[in-house]
Amino acid sequence: MMNYFPTQKEIIDAVIKGIETAKDNYSFWTSDPLFLSYAPAKFLSIHVAQEIGKLQYAPEIFMDATIEDILRCSLSSRDVFKQFMKENDIFQDVVSLTLDQRFSHQTDNDSVSKVIITLRNGVRNAHPYKIDIERMCKLLNRNHKEDSSLEYGIFGFYLDISSSARKKSEKRITDIVAAFDEVVEQFENLKSTYKGGKLVKIDHLGEWGVGCYIIEPTI
Repeated sequence: MMNYFPTQKEIIDAVIKGIETAKDNYSFWTSDPLFLSYAPAKFLSIHVAQEIGKLQYAPEIFMDATIEDILRCSLSSRDVFKQFMKENDIFQDVVSLTLDQRFSHQTDNDSVSKVIITLRNGVRNAHPYKIDIERMCKLLNRNHKEDSSLEYGIFGFYLDISSSARKKSEKRITDIVAAFDEVVEQFENLKSTYKGGKLVKIDHLGEWGVGCYIIEPTI
């Protein structure tokens, strides 16, 4: 069972639970029942990584892995990542969490990346995050299945709004998903799905919710 990798459902459920746990902890520590978006950087990443790490056969988890390292550990040929980035107009950056196959390594350069996860806090509309979705699409898109070991990507997010906001959380999420779909549809060999967590209304304060937007190859 050393090479077992968790199912997509297990990973998605862990991402949602991790964000919800982050919300519960932050609310407990600060007595703020709503605005997790004030939490420090990497707050979501730490909680989500902890939940994924609890899985029976947890993958290797890397926080803030660089695009270069992810491509080096996922493309069929490890020495073409620079060419791949140039051809696909991908700039160097980091990804919140990367999940690799767990196995006994023979060298320090034999990792196999399987899942990329971008986590964002305080998401209220799609526009600032379409670049995240486009980048994820560029990393996942391919012409042949064997071109990359990446199986899918997840954009996990926390949304909170005050009770004075005109557009409510359910409508915001619908619009966010629709805007992300427009980006994914530009890539021939990709598809997307959405799984939402609970939407919570707090009287006289506002609303909050958790969501996972999933992108995966169709070949």
